Amino acid sequence: MIGFFEHQYLTYKKNHIKNLMALAKIDGHVHQKEEKLLYKIGKRYGLKERQVKELIESKEKYKINVPDNHNDKMNLLYDLLLMIYADDIVEKQEIEFFEEAVKKFGMKKETVKWLINIFRKGAPPRGEEWDEIKKEAKEKYLAK
Repeated sequence: MIGFFEHQYLTYKKNHIKNLMALAKIDGHVHQKEEKLLYKIGKRYGLKERQVKELIESKEKYKINVPDNHNDKMNLLYDLLLMIYADDIVEKQEIEFFEEAVKKFGMKKETVKWLINIFRKGAPPRGEEWDEIKKEAKEKYLAK
């Protein structure tokens, strides 16, 4: 039997993948590299392969689900950027989706260009570097 908090955390993890799925499906199909990334991120979040597969195969139309706190929002933006660059083709609809997410997260529009430029430089930031970026985002890019 699953307890309330375990259920709540599972829902959070699935919502994270659903947000990524919404972006992956925006161009009408999920590219093989995007699907591979979904499984990798699902594993990082402790989801079983079958759970990720169910989300990928679902006919549900996913839309952006806003995380509860700044850290979770930034981690989702990180994974959305990984998804944007996963298939080596950055499409206009993907950038528009990312802009909409940033807006819904209560962040300034400039956040989009700033984060895209960070990711465009090559390897995505990790560890302490990402922690510093999250801190800077909180200080400079939250809408007042």
